[in-house]
Amino acid sequence: MSHNTFGHLFRVTTFGESHGIALGCVVDGCPPRIPLTAAEIQRDLDRRRPGQSKFVSQRKEPDQVRILSGTFSDPSSGKELTLGSPIALVIENQDARPKDYDAIAETYRPGHADYTYDAKYGIRDPRGSGRASARETAGRVAAGAIARKIVPGLVVRGALVQMGTKKIDRSRWDWDETARNPFFCPDAKAAGEFESYIEDVRKKGSSVGAIIEVVAESVPAGLGAPIYGKLDAEIAAGLMSINAVKGVEIGAGFGAVTLSGEENGDEMRMGDDGKPRFLGNSAGGILGGISTGQPVVARFAVKPTSSILTPRKTVDRYGRETEISTKGRHDPCVGIRAVAIGEAMVACVLADHYLRHRGQVGEAVSWPFQKPGAK
Repeated sequence: MSHNTFGHLFRVTTFGESHGIALGCVVDGCPPRIPLTAAEIQRDLDRRRPGQSKFVSQRKEPDQVRILSGTFSDPSSGKELTLGSPIALVIENQDARPKDYDAIAETYRPGHADYTYDAKYGIRDPRGSGRASARETAGRVAAGAIARKIVPGLVVRGALVQMGTKKIDRSRWDWDETARNPFFCPDAKAAGEFESYIEDVRKKGSSVGAIIEVVAESVPAGLGAPIYGKLDAEIAAGLMSINAVKGVEIGAGFGAVTLSGEENGDEMRMGDDGKPRFLGNSAGGILGGISTGQPVVARFAVKPTSSILTPRKTVDRYGRETEISTKGRHDPCVGIRAVAIGEAMVACVLADHYLRHRGQVGEAVSWPFQKPGAK
């Protein structure tokens, strides 16, 4: 199988299946001499792992990461530093239950990748969908922890802003609140509503979707390219590659359709630092495929979890019509744990573009403004 690697200079290859022995990733292209410890990677993995609340999968996985290569304990600094060589990370599966899937091993779950995977390869891993499982994303989150260290000062944060029909009130947005509730929600009142809403969904054996917003700050101007390497296009591709994601928007996104040209175009003035400041951010920090220096804002939609208890009409791999009810440990809203995954993918894309930009034009670009009359 191909297409397990993404990125150009910052390259990430993920490996492993949902109920296999282990999973993880290999990160190639990370610059040398960057401080990196397993504990730093673990912080991000802990936000993605299952079993943290009754609102997510009850699979008990510690998701403990080990660094197998690519770092060295530098005696002069006393720190673990990257070597510039491939960084291999492994996460062992501790609570795999492949027998949970014996009864449906030859039956296609509606909404899942079972049929399409079989149609493409003629073979599939029915144990939690193998590579098509959201568990594959643990390797991405581990890689994202490394990516965050590459762009100087980069801060990437995500929040769940809608669950099913329930939305947050943006006037109550509080980033600190995302760490105080199990939904990574920036609105404390909405988080309370989410709790009763998802509890009802969970008891019915059903599922709902979600929208997650990711904001990257301290992104330097100039990342990306005007045609085929557009920063927004590659962020969209990275987010769309996450299991169960069915839509992505940048900045105002689809909402820009309802805006006038005056409202949508972000006006500019000169700041005290000699750089332009924008009076809005409908562009989501990207114009013409290139970053403006404003916060990069992306939102992505996660569909309802396909593995549900409700009996559904389907067929098996022999073409026989049947019904299926998926039992096991599944998220009633997979979007909850997708917050950390979305952050990781945005961080990886930005790290890749930062290195590509540096390789093409150098560490910094002269500011484009010239004195009036200069040629």
